[in-house]
Amino acid sequence: SGLVLVKNPHLDLMEEDILYHLDLGTKTHNLPAMFGDIKFVCVGGSRNRMRAFAQFMHRELGLAGDGEDVADICAGSDRYAMYRAGPVLSISHGMGIPSISIMLHELIKLLHHAKCRDVTIIRIGTSGGLGIKAGSVVITDTAVDSSFQPRFEQVVLGDVVVRSTELDKDLAEELLACSREIPDFPTLIGRTMCTYDFYEGQGRLDGALCSFSSEKKLEYLRRAYDAGVRNIEMESTAFAALCGLCGLKGESRCFHLL
Repeated sequence: SGLVLVKNPHLDLMEEDILYHLDLGTKTHNLPAMFGDIKFVCVGGSRNRMRAFAQFMHRELGLAGDGEDVADICAGSDRYAMYRAGPVLSISHGMGIPSISIMLHELIKLLHHAKCRDVTIIRIGTSGGLGIKAGSVVITDTAVDSSFQPRFEQVVLGDVVVRSTELDKDLAEELLACSREIPDFPTLIGRTMCTYDFYEGQGRLDGALCSFSSEKKLEYLRRAYDAGVRNIEMESTAFAALCGLCGLKGESRCFHLL
């Protein structure tokens, strides 16, 4: 049907659904009127970056005005920022799995209540690269955890629930084809490793704690590379799992900084 699905029977029993961290709700806002024609959602960590992206899309789509005064739809909340440019929604998600997970739960419910169809969601962000040229763009085919496994593990009521992290392969190939029109940014498809921590979790030697040697770090990163990992960030497994379960055509592409 192309509809965005929620997998929660309890929502049907609720008189009102409040999207706390987006400052939106089913009684306070006409969500179908506000968002029913959204076709693309782009999410990224920084609110400033997502505002700049919305302004860029405003210009690219030739919308009225210069886009400089694009409004934050979530201005009543200081958790996330949301901007709109025609059929494109641009939303910040903060850093790490907990932050993006909260935003995605509420975003998916928003798209469901708005009766959106055939929505594509793309995570755009920065990452650390592995064995690739600085400035490259990595399009994720599969998000993997710190053991290089394609899974997202979450503890629910004391039990470990494991969910798949496969992303849309056709969308990845489509994005790769589009990237060939922009020769300034070398682009490749690869696996993205998602960690729970920026410092020790990613093998950095400059955190407040470091429990391993530089040799151990290099050996781990070599194993990651051999497992197909080409970049490292902190959101992709939760992103892939939630999008896949709720019928969103999802993809993650990261600009490699290091």
